[in-house]
Amino acid sequence: MPTRLERRWYGATPSPLLTPVAALYTAIAARRRAATVPQAVGVPVIVVGNISVGGTGKTPVVEWLVRQLVDAGLRPGVVSRGYGGRLGRRPVRVLPQHTPAEVGDEPCLIAASTGAPVVIGRDRVAAARLLCEHAAVNVVIADDGLQHYRLGRAMEICVVDGVRGLGNGACLPAGPLREPAQRLAEVDFILVNGGDWQPPALAAGTPWARFALRVGALRRLGDGTPAGALSALAGQRVHAVAGIGRPARFFEMLTAQGLQVQPHPFPDHHAFTAADFAALSGAPILMTEKDAVKARGLAPDRAWVVPVTVDLHAPALTAHLQQRLDTLIHDRT
Repeated sequence: MPTRLERRWYGATPSPLLTPVAALYTAIAARRRAATVPQAVGVPVIVVGNISVGGTGKTPVVEWLVRQLVDAGLRPGVVSRGYGGRLGRRPVRVLPQHTPAEVGDEPCLIAASTGAPVVIGRDRVAAARLLCEHAAVNVVIADDGLQHYRLGRAMEICVVDGVRGLGNGACLPAGPLREPAQRLAEVDFILVNGGDWQPPALAAGTPWARFALRVGALRRLGDGTPAGALSALAGQRVHAVAGIGRPARFFEMLTAQGLQVQPHPFPDHHAFTAADFAALSGAPILMTEKDAVKARGLAPDRAWVVPVTVDLHAPALTAHLQQRLDTLIHDRT
């Protein structure tokens, strides 16, 4: 359920009490950005991020972008904060033996699903340099690095939740924005996740496209083997578990497939325990891929993973992206 603050952010005008604080936050952030000198890392950097707090579908976009670059003959790698992991004070390359408790759930998922080298670290510049030194990459994708201005970038992609949009349009704490909406006029591309929101007039010059998240065939949580189509569960009651930025999106996706959903939302990056699943009796348990990397060995055998992929049909946008990348790579060779 949305918190009182979230209801204010997405359903009302900004609080008069918080508006002065938001103005101070915006001014401090702008001053810090102006004082920051971007650092190059030797290869083009593509930043995928957002200007609002909460989930926008950024991780599936990062996975999609990795595959697009590989298909184009490039060698991408990914840097991430590694939120929720105890490592990351210094850059660490994500290895198969690492756990989400060590390096974070999203880096584990991206590394496993794409096969691309992933490095985590609070210092994104140091993480990107380690990635370039120890992996044969010629382009770096920065996962959630839009506000990490010390990391120089060749391209910025901003992901926006097409259902919630920019909320009441105010910056934290009066609204959900990390940066003012005018920031959308500076990025290279805007990708809108579902819904009907469109970029405001102030970003009229920024190319944008809408994408959807499509569900794939179910996989067993324990061993990852195929478990049939999600549609086979239509009309049945299921437990839906989600510890992501906006759990409601996952529940709505399952409901749209005809399932009778009993929702079990958890905080983003939640560290699951066996107790979280103990009371979920009888019906199948469905969860996101991000949650699955933390739930293996904890949930019962009737737990299945629901994979999603980005469905984006925007030939002009992808052609523009490829052209920009070709130019950037050529300029460095």
